[in-house]
Amino acid sequence: MHVMRRKRVYVPLAAIACALLGFGFQAATKPAAAKDPITAGFEKTTVASVADAVDQITGQRGFLSHDMRPRTGNIRVVGRATTVLLKPAPADKATPALSTGMSTAMIDNAKPGEVGVIVIEDGLDVAGIGGLMGTAAKARGMAGVIVDGGVRDLKEVRGLGLAIYARSVVPSSTVSRFAGVAKDVPVQCAGVTINPGDWIVADEDGVVRVPQEKVKEVLQRAKEIDDRETKMVPYILKFKALTKAVEVFNRI
Repeated sequence: MHVMRRKRVYVPLAAIACALLGFGFQAATKPAAAKDPITAGFEKTTVASVADAVDQITGQRGFLSHDMRPRTGNIRVVGRATTVLLKPAPADKATPALSTGMSTAMIDNAKPGEVGVIVIEDGLDVAGIGGLMGTAAKARGMAGVIVDGGVRDLKEVRGLGLAIYARSVVPSSTVSRFAGVAKDVPVQCAGVTINPGDWIVADEDGVVRVPQEKVKEVLQRAKEIDDRETKMVPYILKFKALTKAVEVFNRI
């Protein structure tokens, strides 16, 4: 008598992993959620025009200091700020938990699309973010992180695809040197006051803060500036000079 044996079915490990993680194999993906008009608008404007618009609408500087530079390949940032402030502290008041706890809590509670703003008072020689925090920020879906201080683990954070701006690159940590003192409070970041909920717009030109109460006006003015400059280009090319375009459009 022959006994029929069942065929063994080998399921690829990738399929098992996807099933466990809840991804599955789907014939079609859900359409991406529509972006809010403010985010979509700032993503189409130049950061230079946003800086000019903040100057004109508020009469105050919105651009952060020149040394606030992108440190990763993915550099475009548009999103609302969530903030943390660290201050110098003696070693017994700057334990790992006290030094990194507020920054970690800020990231762990961040909403998708938010921009973390970590201010380390007089902290250019210490890193406020590295590979682990960067990984958590990426997992939370944050739009980016701005650090008035340093960043470390550059090779690792560059591989995350997360936009990180910082004023320095250093291998040191805040542990035993700085302690978190406040979260979601107004902070002085690279020469500009940033409030929780303000908009942050950044690219390789730098970083600009847009006050949340003026965001629609600033966005509209930035669009107008971009449009005017686009129309100036044919005049410059035609006359091979800038003077005529400036006369026509009153813009330089």
